[in-house]
Amino acid sequence: MDLKTATALRRLRLVSAPEAVSFLILLLCSVLKRTTDFNAVPVMGAVHGILFVLYVLFWADAWNRTKWPLRTAALYFVLSVLPTGGFFAERRLRRESEDAVTASRAPEEGVVSA
Repeated sequence: MDLKTATALRRLRLVSAPEAVSFLILLLCSVLKRTTDFNAVPVMGAVHGILFVLYVLFWADAWNRTKWPLRTAALYFVLSVLPTGGFFAERRLRRESEDAVTASRAPEEGVVSA
């Protein structure tokens, strides 16, 4: 894996958890707006919108660089629109990047995988 691909995966991974948190907070603010006088939906909507746009941009960049199959790319996109999907995406991306780093270092260290 080259440096630009690793960076694209890292950016996507780093934005996925905050995007999921902002989505959950936006849902909470939406409920509070309807049940109390508290209205933070405009602010949280903007925050979540910015994070979602960043996620989609980083997702497209990662898809372009990693050459994921359509199924994998679609999975990461679907995870972005589920309330807790960003946490699962972050976990999978972390595992994928660790596996790629391990695989790229194995030939250098003389380790052969079975």
